[in-house]
Amino acid sequence: MHERLLPASPNWYSSRCSDTNDKGLLAFGAKNTIYLVDVTASSSTVVGELVGHRERVSGFSFCQHAGQSHNCASTSDDGTVKFWDTNEKVLVKEHKTHQNTITALHWSPGEKNLVVSGDEKGIVVCYQYNTGESQSFFPEPRNIFCLSCSPHNWHYVAVGYKDGMIVLIDISKKGEVVHRLRGHDDEIHALAWAPLPNEEVLYSRVDDNTETTNGMTEGKEKGCYLASGSKDQTIRIWSTLKGKGVMTMKLPFLKRRGTGVDPAVKERLWLTVHWPKGKPTQVVSSCFGGELILWDLTKGGKQKWSLLGASSEGQNHSRIVFNMSSVCVEDNRELLLSTSMDREIKCWDLSSLDCCWTLPTLGGFVYTLAFSPVGTGCLALGVGDGMIRVWSTLSIQNKYDTKTFWQGINVCVFDNYLPPQVSSTYHKKTVYTLAWGPPVPPLSFGGTGDRLSYSLYSCAGEGIILQHDPWKLAGEATDIDRVIKDTNSIKHKLSPHTDLSWKPDGKVVAIGNEDGSVEVYQAPTLKLLCTIQQHHKIINVLRWHHDHSSLPELQYLLASGSSNALVYVHDLRTVIETPPEIPVVMTEAYRSLAGHTAKITGLAWSPHHDGRLVTVCYDGTAQVWDVQKEEGLCNYRGHRGRLLCVQWSPVDPDMVWTGADDFTVQEWAVSKQEFTKPPKSNNIFFISIKAKLKAKKKKKATGKGGTKAEESLSLIGEGNKGGASPAPGERPSDNEEEEGSETTSISSVTGSTAVMSNLLLHSVCLNPVISFNCICHMQSVTLKKRKPRSMLPLSTSMDHRPREDLQQDCLNLATVRHSEGLGDHIQLGLFADRDALYRMFQEEEEGHVEAGHYESAVYLRLWKGDIAGALQVATEKGELSDHLLSVAPMAGYQVWLTTVEVYVKQLCLQEQFLKAASHLLSINKVYEAIDLLKSHQLYREAIALAKARLQPDDPVLKKLYTTWAAVLEKDGHLSTAAKCYLAVDSSFDAAKVIAKKNDPVSLKTAASLARIAGESDLSYSLSLRCAKDLASSQDWLGAQQLLSTHESLLAHRLHYCTIELLTVSLTGTDIVTWTCSSIHPWSAPCKNQDGFLATLRAVWERGFAVSPSNPEILKALHQQLKAIENPQTTPNVPMKQLLIQVSLDLTLGAVSWLLGDWGAALEKLLQGVARGNEAGHFLLMSETCRLLFPQGIDSISEHKKMVDPSDEKALAAARSLEAFVCYQDLYHMWWSLNGHVTDTPNGDGMGWCVSAQNGDVKMGVCVNACQVLLSEPHATCQATQRAIAKIQQRLASMVHQHSQTQETKASHGEGRTEKPTSAQADTESLPCLIAMVSEHHKELADIPEHVKKYPYPDVLECCLVLLYLSKSSDLVPDHLKNEAVALIHKYGTSSLRKASQQFLS
Repeated sequence: MHERLLPASPNWYSSRCSDTNDKGLLAFGAKNTIYLVDVTASSSTVVGELVGHRERVSGFSFCQHAGQSHNCASTSDDGTVKFWDTNEKVLVKEHKTHQNTITALHWSPGEKNLVVSGDEKGIVVCYQYNTGESQSFFPEPRNIFCLSCSPHNWHYVAVGYKDGMIVLIDISKKGEVVHRLRGHDDEIHALAWAPLPNEEVLYSRVDDNTETTNGMTEGKEKGCYLASGSKDQTIRIWSTLKGKGVMTMKLPFLKRRGTGVDPAVKERLWLTVHWPKGKPTQVVSSCFGGELILWDLTKGGKQKWSLLGASSEGQNHSRIVFNMSSVCVEDNRELLLSTSMDREIKCWDLSSLDCCWTLPTLGGFVYTLAFSPVGTGCLALGVGDGMIRVWSTLSIQNKYDTKTFWQGINVCVFDNYLPPQVSSTYHKKTVYTLAWGPPVPPLSFGGTGDRLSYSLYSCAGEGIILQHDPWKLAGEATDIDRVIKDTNSIKHKLSPHTDLSWKPDGKVVAIGNEDGSVEVYQAPTLKLLCTIQQHHKIINVLRWHHDHSSLPELQYLLASGSSNALVYVHDLRTVIETPPEIPVVMTEAYRSLAGHTAKITGLAWSPHHDGRLVTVCYDGTAQVWDVQKEEGLCNYRGHRGRLLCVQWSPVDPDMVWTGADDFTVQEWAVSKQEFTKPPKSNNIFFISIKAKLKAKKKKKATGKGGTKAEESLSLIGEGNKGGASPAPGERPSDNEEEEGSETTSISSVTGSTAVMSNLLLHSVCLNPVISFNCICHMQSVTLKKRKPRSMLPLSTSMDHRPREDLQQDCLNLATVRHSEGLGDHIQLGLFADRDALYRMFQEEEEGHVEAGHYESAVYLRLWKGDIAGALQVATEKGELSDHLLSVAPMAGYQVWLTTVEVYVKQLCLQEQFLKAASHLLSINKVYEAIDLLKSHQLYREAIALAKARLQPDDPVLKKLYTTWAAVLEKDGHLSTAAKCYLAVDSSFDAAKVIAKKNDPVSLKTAASLARIAGESDLSYSLSLRCAKDLASSQDWLGAQQLLSTHESLLAHRLHYCTIELLTVSLTGTDIVTWTCSSIHPWSAPCKNQDGFLATLRAVWERGFAVSPSNPEILKALHQQLKAIENPQTTPNVPMKQLLIQVSLDLTLGAVSWLLGDWGAALEKLLQGVARGNEAGHFLLMSETCRLLFPQGIDSISEHKKMVDPSDEKALAAARSLEAFVCYQDLYHMWWSLNGHVTDTPNGDGMGWCVSAQNGDVKMGVCVNACQVLLSEPHATCQATQRAIAKIQQRLASMVHQHSQTQETKASHGEGRTEKPTSAQADTESLPCLIAMVSEHHKELADIPEHVKKYPYPDVLECCLVLLYLSKSSDLVPDHLKNEAVALIHKYGTSSLRKASQQFLS
């Protein structure tokens, strides 16, 4: 489905995680996926993936036999060996013979059905691919690191272990050991067999008596050389015939870029080897820093090796290489493929030793994409591996031409040719958004020459936006919240910001917030223009429409995406062109794009189209939308993870680029996608993730208590055999939690009692049969008296010397007693004077310190009375205790004070924070104790201590509450966070936190809290949001009850009343198919003779005290209702949303009626009726007419009497209403005469047009009234608009055809194309079409404004229905028939004129 793809990085620390076959196909494991790459000498192409493993892929190998090279095998940390068909890219079979982590794999090159694998416990499994049979061998109880099958003797397998041992086994003899090859003293990273059999004499062969065979049996067949690479920095060549080494090669210490590699550092070394098929006397190996070395086994000295890529700088890998494989291509060229820690796959020509090409890979989530506005086609990638890459997507020589510019970014500005400038102001959390925009205060101050043209803005996880001076990044950045608060006189705390987007012209900026609101500010003062209260969750992304659209009004569209899976598009033209004095609150979207099932993470407007948007989401898909029509155009499902970013190609209108957490960037074509809408359910990828997590939890639980009793017993006294954890950098720690939960082995019988008692409980619970023996054994261990360590071990050891020496000590002591000085006989200090004793103590102390027995050294100091010295030793060695602290005051106050401080640091390192805080209190360091608890997230304890020891108005206490509230808010404990804000009298923040839950109960609680605290604006906003949610669930009682708490929400109460009445009145029709959970007693269906407006007026007077007697209130209500957003209706709008829009029009019409403004009332009623027609819902339009005008045209005539005869607009609106009433009457009459009568709620099939008693009379009346439908001005207007639309469609078709022609020429060369005829070229040329459009626009300008302004039924459609009606009935007068025919002939298309011919005879 994709055009190009940057794959995930190959997995590290695996002996064979990539391989090639004879067809030039490279496969490598990346995370839990296997990528397939088609390889040539000049390029590489990612052609597919093999998906099925649940854990990291640890091994991969192709079948190297002719005709079978499409078969391959892979291993994974999930414990399976899977077999694949790369032609079909499907899983063929699998086996789960291994019970431990698999570490090595090889498909035998000598036997096409043999696949050998090994695990970390030393088990070797031989699997027959054709029969499915398997055999297990256990040659050595060691950790297997690699293995390799002989290409010449199919039954020989070489196995390399972690401790440096290499074993050659014969699987035809049940895994019998042929040779044990000893020489390496560290991990074996790779094994490679010589491509040719027999063992020819190589240069510098060792003597036969230097390394003897350790084999158990002698090989009877011809031998073959074996190469091995080890972490001990050596490569060895072994003779498998004699079982000994014949050559040892030490890695050279190379210097690159003026830096050397420390040979003592082996943690970052991985020494892999490969024996190319076409070079039997040459071996390729990796080196310290990513270099590749070609060793010539026939030479010696400095000529023995050559460096690959030495001809030019920058060809080598920059970090260690893990895997190598080779393939022969055309002209018998042998290519070497290498994978490295630098996340690049390189192809080398082994004849020239130069790098042919480099395929970059990605080692983390792809968080962001951006095309350069200067370098066309240069795509910048921000990846979670800490690197920024720039991909030249238009490069012809190399489709994957990528460069890495910088690593470890915080916030910086850099030029491609200059070192980066790093901002001195750091965010406290991750930076999510960077944007260029015009400067705002204080950077916008200054003269014309001094003022900056643009600033850099950064938004980070702590919720603030900083403005940086790009020319003075060393200066301090400014927080724009200060400007916002000062400009808009805001006192309360602003909601944390999550994203910002400057409009392309730089006049306004949109800022998304954590509470789901979007605020639009005017530059440079950042005056708040409007707040969009549409989303209910955190705003993830904002994007403005580009400003080069053919429709100028589209540049004001703002798209926003949040975590609630909906994308809203708002039209901000009104607030930007005419900024309001008071910020506007928008609660209705211009367009709503629904379809995704998870959080929205990225948006991008197409720079080539008008109103075309692509969105990416956590549901694993990218969706392209036609925003104007609210329709999905295509859905891309090529990723296998959550999508995080998207960009539309700046040069190709059909290409889109997406990045995801599957570590890939993919380029795909919109026109080639199979799907048009996102999947309705969660992607299968996320189902697999859940299964994976569930399996992990299960495995974790098993590891905690799943050790068998026999295994537990075997652990005692055996030590940790091969169980040491890997050194840093050896193997990726993908399963740290699982490893940490496994039972720890006991190294000796004298292990700690706590560990043994824990192990004992596991044994008893799991196997009660042997529990008695187990308990007895443990008791014998734990109850056995252990002799305490001597405090004077040197003196004690001297008393265990031979008898002669002890007797000599007696003589020496007698001499000392009768003379002065002990001399060198320190051991006699116990029997001499005090000075001698102290000297002996000094020696004993040194011995204790050297042995690590610091406690004994401290006790000796205490015995001497040297308390300060004892404390000094304990301090230096981290052995302070409560006992030592208790004796510290004896050494003086200052010593005790210092000791307490040091002990506190020691307790912190031991994670005993509560105890450390208590000791700080003992030296009256209350603030330090509070800060200690706070810094280790013990907020509850810190607050308790602060309230107990500090003054109530201490700022530390307030800071504690706000910090804890932020942490609780992040963790989802919203109620407790709100309590913290209330404790510091921050009611505004408390209400905002509770409202984050976004359910009706939480919103209602938050609104009530805000009202109690006097935050009227916030309470207003929250009440409105809650009422909207209640209304959407048809809980009308709850919505009105909540709105009634605010007098300023009376306009919304009237609107909701109208919605409720309209919904109840339409219940039982095909319009309202849902049920209401609660309704008011007054919301009964209105009767025909009363009319909807009369019923609505009565309910308003009765329930809301709104009547014509209060004109001032009515005027205020009218202004509030006009401020409510009511977007234009589209055919795809949901019915509930459509009823809300119609109800708002009817509410405005009713208020205008009560004010006596019949012109405005008729205009709003017309808008409400016309919305059903615009949405393509005839039944809704018909039912709305029936409710509003129960007497049909007569009802409208009554309303027209109230209109001033000089008011042309009102009369035009009335005529349009009459036309819509006649329009639906006409259809009902036609259906009745043709036998298609539909029942209406009042029971008669023809509604108010036809009845059983006097149907002919009423039909005649309806037909005569249809004169209003045959309006020639409206026919002229509609025909002109249709002609303009048709020409615009032809223009679009010409542009599309031209682009397809250019694509065909580019892909197939300049071919023969059909040229249009001269007549067609004249009529279809671009200037002709533009001239025609201009002419039609002039005609449209001559039409009266009221004809164009108000909606009107299709005149030609009505003419055609009348003509059809004249065939079935003689009720249609001749003058109407003639007039209809004349209009069709004058304004109709050829198809319409042809359809009307049958009525002219």
